[in-house]
Amino acid sequence: MALGSPQNEHPFGDLIDTLRSEQYEELRYFNPQKLSNDARYERLPFCMRVLLESAVRKCDGFYVKTEDVSNILDWQTQQNQAEVVFSPARVLLQDFTGIPAMVDLAAMRDALVKQGVDPNLVNPRCPTDLIVDHSLQIDYSKCGIQSPSVPVDESQGAAVRSPAGRPSPRGSHCSGQRPGHRGGCSKTSCSDAPSGRTAAVQIENTPLLCPFHLQPVSEPETMIRNQEMELTRNKERLEFFKWCSKAFKNINVVPPDINTVHQVNLEYLCQVVQEGEGFIYPDSVVGTDSHTTMINGLGILGWGVGGIESEAVMLGQPVSLTLPQVVGCKLVGTISPLATSIDIVLGITKYLRQAGIDGKFVEFFGPGVQQLSAPDRTTIANMCPEYSATVSFFPVDDITLQHFKHTICSEEKLVVLEDYLKAIKLFRTYDDQSEEPQYSEVIEMNLSSIVPHVSGPKRPQDRVAVTCMKEDFINCLNEKVGFKGFHISKDKQATLVPFLHEGAEYNLAHGSVVIAAIISCTNNCNPSVMLAAGLLAKKAVEAGLTVKPYIRTSLVPGSGTVTHYLNTSGVLPFLKKLGFEVAGYGCATCVGNTAPLPENVVDAIKQGDLVACGVLSGNRHLEGRLCDCVRANYLASPPLVVAYAIAGTVSINFETEPIGVNAEGKDVYLRDIWPSKEEVNHTEENIVIASMFKELKIRMEKGSTFWNSLDSAESALFPWDPKSTYIRCPSFFSKLTKEVCAPQSIDSAYPLLFLGDKVTTDHISPAGSIARVSAAAKYLQSKRLTPREFNSYGARRGNDAVMTRGTFASIKLQNRLIGKTGPKTLHIPSGQTLDVFEAAERYQRDGVPLIILAGKEYGSGSSRDWAAKGPYLLGVRAVIAESFEKIHKNHLVGMGIAPLQFLPGQNANSLELCGKERFTINIPQELTPRHQLTVTTSTGKTFSVMALFENDMDVAFFRHGGILKYVARSLLL
Repeated sequence: MALGSPQNEHPFGDLIDTLRSEQYEELRYFNPQKLSNDARYERLPFCMRVLLESAVRKCDGFYVKTEDVSNILDWQTQQNQAEVVFSPARVLLQDFTGIPAMVDLAAMRDALVKQGVDPNLVNPRCPTDLIVDHSLQIDYSKCGIQSPSVPVDESQGAAVRSPAGRPSPRGSHCSGQRPGHRGGCSKTSCSDAPSGRTAAVQIENTPLLCPFHLQPVSEPETMIRNQEMELTRNKERLEFFKWCSKAFKNINVVPPDINTVHQVNLEYLCQVVQEGEGFIYPDSVVGTDSHTTMINGLGILGWGVGGIESEAVMLGQPVSLTLPQVVGCKLVGTISPLATSIDIVLGITKYLRQAGIDGKFVEFFGPGVQQLSAPDRTTIANMCPEYSATVSFFPVDDITLQHFKHTICSEEKLVVLEDYLKAIKLFRTYDDQSEEPQYSEVIEMNLSSIVPHVSGPKRPQDRVAVTCMKEDFINCLNEKVGFKGFHISKDKQATLVPFLHEGAEYNLAHGSVVIAAIISCTNNCNPSVMLAAGLLAKKAVEAGLTVKPYIRTSLVPGSGTVTHYLNTSGVLPFLKKLGFEVAGYGCATCVGNTAPLPENVVDAIKQGDLVACGVLSGNRHLEGRLCDCVRANYLASPPLVVAYAIAGTVSINFETEPIGVNAEGKDVYLRDIWPSKEEVNHTEENIVIASMFKELKIRMEKGSTFWNSLDSAESALFPWDPKSTYIRCPSFFSKLTKEVCAPQSIDSAYPLLFLGDKVTTDHISPAGSIARVSAAAKYLQSKRLTPREFNSYGARRGNDAVMTRGTFASIKLQNRLIGKTGPKTLHIPSGQTLDVFEAAERYQRDGVPLIILAGKEYGSGSSRDWAAKGPYLLGVRAVIAESFEKIHKNHLVGMGIAPLQFLPGQNANSLELCGKERFTINIPQELTPRHQLTVTTSTGKTFSVMALFENDMDVAFFRHGGILKYVARSLLL
């Protein structure tokens, strides 16, 4: 039923009110306050009021029922019990997870055509934005530039082309020299290159690079080079996105090299109050990234869902959820002037993690909230997945309005926003405590207790006070290998490995920093921390401090806005002087897209078996994610990234030890160069102005020349290219029928893998580079691709053949069936150790169903739909684990894989399972939510598991074989 129809046709037409003012035209809205004469609405947490308004407005008696409205209004008694639905105002996709979603929709069009259905019926019904931001890789950084290999065409003697297609002139000589040798290199760009080697690469307006020495150039245009490589690598994917932007209605594609998904959402897409179909209503969003929650810092309700769930929402299905408990987090006390927003974020993260709020909503209130700027709040909300909450919500207040005034809102829009939010009591004031909502529980945090911390060396939840960093790192060396330990013997902890770099000798030791990255995900939304890094760099340079040249430094903002204010504030040249040049825009180091370290550095690390370190300002640093040879990785605020880069080691006590020595030989301490909060605030107030956001808006709407010049087909069906290794029609709809089969029991299944605790989506479906010896590499080589053309798993998510082979391809996978780390498993019938894909392929050929055995928190980490799609295509029917990460569990259900949980007190060890048994799982015809199932093994053991289907919708998805087939069948009826 369309909104805007007569009031008596809508179940809640009597709730329609009109907003009137001399400053704008009359606006209609649903006023949920009229639902009752009591105070139930006023007692609701603000985030629940947003859910209630959506249910009232979208109520149609089918997807959204009047019972949903009643249950939300009665949240005090229905929380954690009633199942309701939520229809967000929009859907947000990033390209890593967006491309498989769009490929699935394109494949669904093909499947429906075969059934005689008009393919144009397949369109996003909910407004959808797709931001291309995850394809950037750091091929070039600061002065130590490493050139992507370009083959020499010796047979023709032709000039070698650069990535941009420009010829490299002959006879151009490298002025570099080998370490330990005098004089320049006599090699020329082409004619002197020996067989099997590569020629120098030239990019317009830059000097040649010598591939023999990888020598620095005088003025590296790192951002231009990285962007050119990004566009060249991903042209095929971008052409598909261009087709999507024209073929599908109701979708907006933001081209690459503009912004990260989070920044686009914050700076451009968010509306706070939406207008459509004759009504105004609160903005809300679900996104295919777990950090969609950042938007809650601006009072816009949103959270991350799987790519599978997002496709359903795009096609008109609401999100189903159990009415959550809402924890009120009361902030009190005064923030320390030395604490950055990252310290606040990590402090709150640890506090909430210990509070046990898994799956709950969090809403912040109390006097401490008013000390947090809007960027502070979005930074805090961004880390929501790290403490396992679904949402961390900051209602709109005066501080938020001030932010909107300088960023996204015109004066008229600002008046409408304030009037409307106050009319439906979604505007927060702190004057009258009697108006405080009633929460499921209230927890209190004193902000004055927060001191600067870093997080690591392997997990984001392991926080270390900066004052204790040296002591903690030494303890990590001593501890046994585990979540923190490296087990380095005492006699080897003082190991020093000398090496040559650019003609100079350096030493590496345990704790030496080799990667220092200021990256986009967590911090660029908050100008204060980025400006603090810049001001620290300025003071450091002025004090005569430097960063060692072998350290892989990079600055990858998620937004041109960041570059703008760093430049206009005058700190960007100082960051550049320390090696932190802008390398591009998008996700890079955080998702493993780091260029290889210099070979001499890698050799030194291996020679001394050193625990080398990376320091980054992101929110993910799982072991081995940045670089295989960098075992210790720490999350830190941007100024601390700069500080540790200058120090060159994490094994330092900044309070008692100097960070460096200036040109006069004088010790310089961190306190000598650390910018005060007043300095940072003054710079922020004078730099972060409305003009930045206006300029960014123009840039985004204009697009890039490359994007605008791309060609794409003019057709309702995508013209699949059988030779493509990026875009391939998946096989999810190959057996689509109108009829729904009854649930089938799983008979005599073998475990494909026997896993332990904390198996992340990085283990299940890596997003980084494709190893040369992997099953995916073998497939790409069969398509005549060379290793330099492999790109990353993330970039190839539109190809199911690559992604299936990449499933469980992590080098850090610990599989108990083979007893060692690596992407291998045991093919139980033959006793052979094979690649996981090869074993699964053999099982499928023999008609053997598969399961996975796992421990606690299976599927934790970043949201990835291929972490469920991959196992589905491998033939996995069920995962039996002690516990699941919620989003990943929903993904499994969405692909028709049963998430089964051991009963409390039981696990594979207590049941004495060896993992080589065959398992039969009895699934009844009348399957219900939270059904307890019986499992029988070939050795005669019998135990029960809980089927984690949370509601009838989950059961329906499982019965249909997943959400994609469920949606497709709805269009066949």
